[in-house]
Amino acid sequence: MTTTTTRFPIDLGAYKRLTLDPANKTLTAEQRADLKANIQLCRDAIIFFTATGAARGVGGHTGGPYDTVPEVVILDALFRGTPDQFVPIFFDEAGHRVATQYLLATLNGDLPAEQLTHYREANSHLPGHPELGLTPGVKFSSGRLGHMWPYVNGVAMANPGKAVFCLGSDGSQQEGNDAEAARLAVAQHLNVKLIIDDNDVTIAGHPSKYLPGFTVAKTLAGHGLKVLEGNGEDLDDLYARIVEAITTPGPIAVVNKRPMSVGIEGLEGSTHGHDVISVKLALAYLEKRGLTAAVDFLKAIEAPKNPYKFIGAGDKWDSNRNVFGDAVNAVLDGMSEADRKAKVIVIDSDLEGSCGLKKIHDAHPEVFIPSGIMERGNISAAAGFGMEKGKQGIFATFAAFLEMCISEITMARLNYSNLLCHFSHSGIDDMADNTCHFGINNFFADNGLDDGYETRLYFPADASQMKAVVSGVFNDPGLRFIFSTRSKTPNILDASGNDLYGAGYTFVSGKDEVVREGTAGYIVSFGDGLYRALDAVYRLKQEGIDVGLINKPTLNVVDEATIAKIGASPFVLVVEAFNRKTGLGSRYGTWLLERGLTPKYAHLGTHKEGSGGLWEQYPHQGLDPDSIIAKVKTLVG
Repeated sequence: MTTTTTRFPIDLGAYKRLTLDPANKTLTAEQRADLKANIQLCRDAIIFFTATGAARGVGGHTGGPYDTVPEVVILDALFRGTPDQFVPIFFDEAGHRVATQYLLATLNGDLPAEQLTHYREANSHLPGHPELGLTPGVKFSSGRLGHMWPYVNGVAMANPGKAVFCLGSDGSQQEGNDAEAARLAVAQHLNVKLIIDDNDVTIAGHPSKYLPGFTVAKTLAGHGLKVLEGNGEDLDDLYARIVEAITTPGPIAVVNKRPMSVGIEGLEGSTHGHDVISVKLALAYLEKRGLTAAVDFLKAIEAPKNPYKFIGAGDKWDSNRNVFGDAVNAVLDGMSEADRKAKVIVIDSDLEGSCGLKKIHDAHPEVFIPSGIMERGNISAAAGFGMEKGKQGIFATFAAFLEMCISEITMARLNYSNLLCHFSHSGIDDMADNTCHFGINNFFADNGLDDGYETRLYFPADASQMKAVVSGVFNDPGLRFIFSTRSKTPNILDASGNDLYGAGYTFVSGKDEVVREGTAGYIVSFGDGLYRALDAVYRLKQEGIDVGLINKPTLNVVDEATIAKIGASPFVLVVEAFNRKTGLGSRYGTWLLERGLTPKYAHLGTHKEGSGGLWEQYPHQGLDPDSIIAKVKTLVG
């Protein structure tokens, strides 16, 4: 765990540890003043230490934790005042609001304040979502957005007579999980209290615009919950509603209206407030507050850079997740507007800027549907559009959420849909959100039977190959899943130093590609693992170990010619960022044995929980070039 002796530049010792009793329905003047002081102190601290994430390039989601400070400090005082009435855990179904959990851990003495200045940094044990057992003082793992309320229902069942709180958001309430949780909570009269930040902002826009007709309060009331709606910034009203929720048996929703990043100049009400505050705006805020030491601290931070120089890769780094949008546009550009509207639909799940769909939205709004955080419903809608021959549904989200869509993928297959899916943020690279956002179980998409409707999984290695893959498979029937990383990847070079996937390259589905020949054995890789494996191959050849390299851009199809070739060599090593238990390596050895091929075999993949940070995730999992080289040397003896 990273530690530091650098002093935290905001005095968290000034936090007033007041107590509140829900039997008292109004605040005294002194209590109100103490709460206001705590709110300001905590908001100052959150602005500062999340901005250290911006300064280091690891991100960090400022708006959510900043906004929900009033309800958090009220609950903190209530937990302290009458602890026997509550399960004193700040369960939060918007896991990216993790700054709240880290600040509370510090205020409770479990985490040194200085540690907060390493927010989301590699090996700091402060990842972008809370992880139980990793960070001192953290009392639950949130997982992904909208997964907490159903879990909290069970906590309430295990603690009869106590109130259990779940901090929610208008974004997390869009997930289908919460509709199911609401029905169970009402049916079983569970003493669950939802405290929901309703700011009409998510990553890509405003729910009131892309989901007109949806309101959090009316939806929850329709499920049978009592709803107490009000201004989240009116301290007396907020306190009164929370107390009413506590003293009223059964499930209650306290819905708090406020603009995103309330009071932050240049950010209030903006979608940019959802993610980390920029260093520029943080400095302006802290300077206005007179927090000079915090300003100086931020100004002194230098973003870490990966010093490793990869051999075999060029200097053109590009973002495949955005190139996907360019590649789709290139196909759509060749169609008439009438054909596009009749034959193609693109459905977003509030991640258009992260998955390349924004480029399609801008260029071809006639085929684009901005939608909510409803992955299951959206992928099914895209599949339903693509049920008819000649029509195509396109869907995109993060690869971590692929696990949520398995049943819907099966339904798409059973209905012979034409569905093109882009799952970005695959693997582990650049994943400061850490373990719950790893996209490592992508093979789950290929869950059909051998004689079922065709499913293909593709993971291009660089931007040029991404364009070739999209172009090559766009009009294919069946289910096609294209994966990309959060990180940028470099252009792959051939042995002569030219772009391997440049002019003249045509992607052929199902065909493996020989990147380098070798006599000592072969490494098989794909995606962002390829350029790392290529570097290892170069360095091994320099040491006299003549290793070859295979790119396997079609993940779930056996290329008989290639497997026969490399299966006759001394060893085969699969290198991937996918889960060791479910990825390519878990089945490649079987493919070899089924064909009577018996080289020495090994596979490297993601096998332990994350370390936070960016590129640091790769060496943490033993997937960096040095680790690949070491593994090859054990295979060659």
